[in-house]
Amino acid sequence: MKKTIYIALLVFAFFSAKAAKIDTIQVFSTSMNKNIKTCVIVPDNYKKSKKKLPVVYLLHGYSGNYATWVKSFKEVGQLVDKYGFIVIGVDGNFSSWYFDSPIDTTFKYETYVIDELVPFIDKNYKTITSREGRAISGLSMGGHGALYLSFKHQEVFGAAGSMSGGVDFRPFPEKWDIKKRLGSITEFPENWEKNTVVNMLELVESNKLNLIIDCGVDDFFIDVNRELHTKMLSLKINHDYIERPGKHNIEYWENSLKFQLLFFNNFFNSSVK
Repeated sequence: MKKTIYIALLVFAFFSAKAAKIDTIQVFSTSMNKNIKTCVIVPDNYKKSKKKLPVVYLLHGYSGNYATWVKSFKEVGQLVDKYGFIVIGVDGNFSSWYFDSPIDTTFKYETYVIDELVPFIDKNYKTITSREGRAISGLSMGGHGALYLSFKHQEVFGAAGSMSGGVDFRPFPEKWDIKKRLGSITEFPENWEKNTVVNMLELVESNKLNLIIDCGVDDFFIDVNRELHTKMLSLKINHDYIERPGKHNIEYWENSLKFQLLFFNNFFNSSVK
């Protein structure tokens, strides 16, 4: 019996040793004057490797946080090891929607991600420091955020994705604290018009971005995703668009993340020389 237990422990130790490493770090935001927790997942061979690695930034949904990707996604470490890139679990507060709020100066999450977090990661980790080595995606609020940030900052990201994204939040004026960030839609309609992703497609330059968008057919965001897809087709913006059975839940996103990371891996393999 003791021998069996000992062998089992050895097997467990072997597989545990060969696993992606997860760090929780603090990144100081000058724009918001506070430390923000960030999750960094690096592949098992990170320390030994001399190569600089691509980076995927993942944005959580409303009420989530930086740790969403390691607490709720069981296979994220295996996927990081499989593809050999770094994954960053970004913290976007409870309901930032990842833009700089025009009415609340304490919420500057676009500035934080672009001007503070990305440079910090590039300075402290072995990263490819060009858009060809960076991708961004997210779920729900984070899906909107990933497209928003990539559309506005194509010099930073070469690929982007959205999983069940709130890509047009105007039909939901009372939901998810959006009016706390933009003001009410009746008083400040211009804030809602210019900060919703579906109205930002003119920013996408000559198919500069590699884009993947997916949503479950039973998701409450399916209609706005279909509208975005139709508009992108009319503007001849290249993108992968996927609908699958599924709702707005972790079961759908666990499956979705596999497709998105494969898409980003293909992008990195084709663009990073």
